Amino acid sequence: MDEQYKQMFQSLYERPDRRSVWGLALLAALLFIALGTLLLSGTRMGRLVFDLGGNLLPYPFTIQNFTHIAFFLGLAEIFVRWRSAEHELTFFDQKLLPEDDETVLEKADLGPLRKNIVGLYDEERGFLPSMINLCILQFQSGRSVDQTVAVMQGSLDLLQHRVDLRYSLIRYLVWFIPTLGFLGTAMGIGATLAAVPADGNVQMPLLASQLSVAFDTTVMALIWSAILVFLFHFVQEREELGVNLVGTYTLRNLINRLYAG
Repeated sequence: MDEQYKQMFQSLYERPDRRSVWGLALLAALLFIALGTLLLSGTRMGRLVFDLGGNLLPYPFTIQNFTHIAFFLGLAEIFVRWRSAEHELTFFDQKLLPEDDETVLEKADLGPLRKNIVGLYDEERGFLPSMINLCILQFQSGRSVDQTVAVMQGSLDLLQHRVDLRYSLIRYLVWFIPTLGFLGTAMGIGATLAAVPADGNVQMPLLASQLSVAFDTTVMALIWSAILVFLFHFVQEREELGVNLVGTYTLRNLINRLYAG
C-alpha cells in the first residue's frame, strides 16, 4: 500500500492533474485553518491571521479564512505551472537534434529525427518536440527553408500566447485576494461606524479594537498576495524561457542545418 501511494504522489508530482492538486490544496488550507484555530486561540496573532474572537463574521466564515483558501489554491495553480515549465526544460538535455558544428541535414535525414520524437509531446506538453516535428513536416512538403522559418515563427507566437493564457487564473487570484482584504476592511469600518451610539458617547478602546480587526483583513491579504505575485513571476519567467529556448534551439540545430539542394 505504501508503494502504491508513493507511485501515486510521484505521478502527481511529475505530471500534476489540476483537479487533484486543487483538492490537496483545499485540504491543506482547511488543515492550516484548523491548526491555527487550535494553537492561536486567544492571541493577537490569532486575531490577525484568522479573526479569532472577532465579531465581523461568524467563525470560521471569516474574510481571513476565505483569503487563506484562495492563497492555497493559488499555490496549487502555480505548482502546476512550475512542473509544466520544468518538464519543458528537460527536453533540451535529450539532444533531440544534432548539436555539433558540422552536421548538415538533408531530406533523407529528417525521417529518423521524427521517429525519435514520436510520443514525446501532446496538445498540452512537449513544445520542443512538437516544434521540431512541425518544422520537419513543413520542410519535407515545401522544400523551402524560408517557409519553414515562417512556420516556426508563427508557431512560436502561438506558443507564447498559449502560455500567457495559462496564467489567467493566477492573475485573477492575485487580484482577488487583496480585493477580499479591502472588502473586509470596508465591512469592518462600516460595522464600527454603525456601532457608534446615537448620543456620541464613543468608547475608544472598543472602537479601536473593532478598527484593528477591520484592517487585519487587508494586512493578511496583502501578505499572501505579495507571496503569490513573487512566485507567479518566477514561474512565468521559467515557462517563457522554455518557449524562447524552443525557437533558439530549433533555429540553431534544425533550420540552419537544412539543405534543400
